[in-house]
Amino acid sequence: MPAAKSPPRAPRQSVASITTVAERAGVSIATVSRIVNGVAKKASAETIARVKAAIAELGYRPVSVGRALRQRQSRLVALLAANLANPAMAAIAAAAEVALRNAGLVMVLCDTHDVPELQDEYLLEMRAQLARSIVLLGPVASRQLAAFRETREPMLFVNRRCPGDGRAPFVGIDNRAAGHDVAAFFIDRAVAPVAVIHGDMTSSATADRIIAFRARMAAAGRPLRDAQVVTDSGSDHLEIGYRAMGRLLVGRERPRGLFCASDLIAYGAARRAREAGLAVPEDLVIVGFDDNPLNDWVAPWLTSVRVPYERYGDAIVAALQAAWAEAPRAETILAHELIVRPRGG
Repeated sequence: MPAAKSPPRAPRQSVASITTVAERAGVSIATVSRIVNGVAKKASAETIARVKAAIAELGYRPVSVGRALRQRQSRLVALLAANLANPAMAAIAAAAEVALRNAGLVMVLCDTHDVPELQDEYLLEMRAQLARSIVLLGPVASRQLAAFRETREPMLFVNRRCPGDGRAPFVGIDNRAAGHDVAAFFIDRAVAPVAVIHGDMTSSATADRIIAFRARMAAAGRPLRDAQVVTDSGSDHLEIGYRAMGRLLVGRERPRGLFCASDLIAYGAARRAREAGLAVPEDLVIVGFDDNPLNDWVAPWLTSVRVPYERYGDAIVAALQAAWAEAPRAETILAHELIVRPRGG
């Protein structure tokens, strides 16, 4: 008997892709991605309906966002900065742009203004724009950031660690060691009493600096009272420094030394101190943090922890390339340095 014939195979159906959906709907791939990811603010109701109809007709199913981004060879890298008015963050962003451009990549720069909702908007938009990776320069805790962590999307955290996950890929300095160094500066010079002005302690960078500073002072037998560690509301570091210094001036004991968790806080504090008749640094020795490029020009009185801005760009590119090669680096710690001013002081 002749061998029974196998039943004919059904023709293989091609798997719909985002490209075929875009072609069917007559829109760009980025528009489809925005609509799929729920950030279609710029699309008309008619466009949204057309894209959704194409998705239904073709049976398109988005793949895992994280896998899709890893498989793309997009040249686009998004950098979300917390506050570009801060010269330190602007310098890091500038170094990142140069390094990314030298690596054949294109950087998109966004300012989140330390606002969780705005950070979320940019996260979704950069995913819709098919960014290959998202670099968060000063992240804040937010709903979409937590969701992105759950789907393991390619993100790199710079200057501040990832809120809720200290093991996420990180580029920055050792803020605890820097806080110790500032305390040693005051201890070695017998400057007392000392006070602290800081910004939002939800920032891992700020928290590490202040916690380490207080621990080192306590170990030297000079613990700080809570009244000596002050902050103020708002996100403007100049205003925080100015207003918090006013509170310290009416306190029980005026400080002779002041540690400010950023240079901008130090600028504000110095102005308020001078208005009260104090000479800086003769009557009040101030140590800031960042040593932004303006200090030699506008603040020759300010001792500050120098953050190596010029090295951030190459470190960011190296961390991204390691992640794309599926060999992510847990962290890259850059060397800081305490710059003492006036020189020889």
